[in-house]
Amino acid sequence: MLKTAFVAARDRQRLSEIAAVLIGFGVNNVVDRLGLRYIPIVPRRKPRVDVTRLSQPERLRRAIEALGPTFIKFGQVLASRPDLLSPIWTEELEKLHSQVSPMPWEQIRPQLEADLGASPHEVFAEFDTNAIASASIAQVYRARTHDGEDVVVKVLRPGLRKVIDADLRLMAHGARIVETEWPDMARYQPREQMRHLAAGLNGELDLMNEARNCELLAAMFEDRDDIVFPKIFWEWCSERVLVQEFIHGIRPTDEEGLRAAGVDKKLLAQKGTDAFLRMALIEGAFHADPHPGNLLALPGNRIGFIDFGIVGRLSQKRRNQLLILIGAMLKQDADGLMAVLLDWTGATNPDLTKLEGSAQAFVERHSSIPLNLGEVLTDFMTMARENDLAMPTDLAILFKGLVTADGVMRHLDPNFDLFAAAGPTVRTTMSRQFSLTGLKQKAEALGVGLFGAASELPTLIHLMLVRLKQGRVTVEIEVKGLDKVTRGIERAAARVAVALVVAAFATQLAPRLIELGTPAIVTTGVVVFTLGIGWLVLLGRNR
Repeated sequence: MLKTAFVAARDRQRLSEIAAVLIGFGVNNVVDRLGLRYIPIVPRRKPRVDVTRLSQPERLRRAIEALGPTFIKFGQVLASRPDLLSPIWTEELEKLHSQVSPMPWEQIRPQLEADLGASPHEVFAEFDTNAIASASIAQVYRARTHDGEDVVVKVLRPGLRKVIDADLRLMAHGARIVETEWPDMARYQPREQMRHLAAGLNGELDLMNEARNCELLAAMFEDRDDIVFPKIFWEWCSERVLVQEFIHGIRPTDEEGLRAAGVDKKLLAQKGTDAFLRMALIEGAFHADPHPGNLLALPGNRIGFIDFGIVGRLSQKRRNQLLILIGAMLKQDADGLMAVLLDWTGATNPDLTKLEGSAQAFVERHSSIPLNLGEVLTDFMTMARENDLAMPTDLAILFKGLVTADGVMRHLDPNFDLFAAAGPTVRTTMSRQFSLTGLKQKAEALGVGLFGAASELPTLIHLMLVRLKQGRVTVEIEVKGLDKVTRGIERAAARVAVALVVAAFATQLAPRLIELGTPAIVTTGVVVFTLGIGWLVLLGRNR
């Protein structure tokens, strides 16, 4: 466990804080499983609520909020994974929010001045030091350029990187322990979840990445003036500062504002759906968090997107699989749903009888038209969990985005049917996939792959025949946990060796030492004999 000791020593202070919070909120199962109960911890801060009156999910949610941005982001990821957690947990984790009280301007000012190279009051014609939004990662301010353009200035909170890096190291190490020591938890893919979390947080900690994401998505809609993305002011952007155009829009949840602006809510819902599906199904990159605060209604029935800290990406293979899934859902094809789910999860030994029954029940539950996409996708992921299957991370991000977008569109239009609205985009995607150009590209790719395989095949066959003649064909078998068995055998061998040496010394050398009667030699023999016995005792106590 040297690695565990190293990690604990490197981030001892943060580990103590984490242990103190978890113990304070009574999250005992997590504390015991990770072996945190006996870690020397900082003085415990008593929670502001009586945790004995809270359920286990609520205790966990409050502990996560107390632990800060890294854990909040992880909790939000888990909240979107009904394929991993039951509803009692996901519903509680959905209450997690990253909105916090803003840091005082005087704590933000030195860092912002260093990044801008001057006071913001000099760089901008106007700068309001009162934050208009504050989250656990960054704060946002209003400003106006000397050219008269309204902008927002997003600033990372000072000192955040050090804490998040320590949290990610500790959580990654914990994930390795969980996946190695508890096979029953391996289905939850803890290390994969940690990699996803680390990638997302590192992306959010670099505001240049958010600026690039914005321009990437904006480039997809250069041919449409009704889908709006903010302009980036690159001359003032850096890792810790993002300056972009302020979009004057109305939130989809602002009924009074929408009514006053005279917008067509049904048309906005259709346009928002078209934009999101074009990103995901056609372009392969999409806004991963289209909640009501990140979608804005603009005059002229236009729709604007903001906040691009997290952008999901889908390979062409995934997009093709999504089309198959949509087709299976629309055709009420239980076998097709099973095939897609098994393909996605890579399951090697599923209970096919149970899965078939689940797929058939799923089809029957969602046979009515119009379909509620949020319910369909959530139920689909629940079906995966109940059959001990876990969704790939990229698809879990897409499903979360689709469910969120579906909720926004239904707020605009209660009778909204995303499946029906998706028709034009799906048809466009299918026509691209199966057009002459698309088929030609697939054929070329297949030909290249087959040519490469065929060119290597004679060599592989010849090598196999030579090995067979020489009797040198080997089979490699990987046994998990074999290193532990090896260490146990080595320790047992060491004990046996020491025992043999001590026994031989006691039975053969001792009588001769007595005959010689040399005090020095007798003393040396006694010392060696005692050390040998002591070593055996210590080895016996070390399990």
